[in-house]
Amino acid sequence: MLVGLLAGVGVPAYRAVIQRANVNRAVADIGDLSLQLYRWQTNTGAFPPNLAAAGLNGRLDPWGRPYAYLELSTANPGQVRRDQNLVPINTDFDLYSVGRDGATVTALTAQPSRDDVVRANNGAYIGLAENY
Repeated sequence: MLVGLLAGVGVPAYRAVIQRANVNRAVADIGDLSLQLYRWQTNTGAFPPNLAAAGLNGRLDPWGRPYAYLELSTANPGQVRRDQNLVPINTDFDLYSVGRDGATVTALTAQPSRDDVVRANNGAYIGLAENY
């Protein structure tokens, strides 16, 4: 009985620690990719149309999925990520992980986007969409 009680408490706590570690890794990856994209922009005068053009398409988020990138100067307005006021969260580019559930929509307040790890305010914020 004691083992069952410890497992009942320990397993959820362990999963929460793993989830926080995965989010922290995604935050670090997005910060690093952002810096590399700014270097690209400094050298070429524009952001790349996709991560592959900048040689950055091989990185996977902690959940095994590629990071999503959208260069905003040529983007369709319907593709742009938006905050609770439906205002675009960036003016340069969107870069994010679709998070643990693998689902996302453009509105950060929608349930499928709550666990996304996003870059917002042109990089001033990188973290969970639910906290933005």
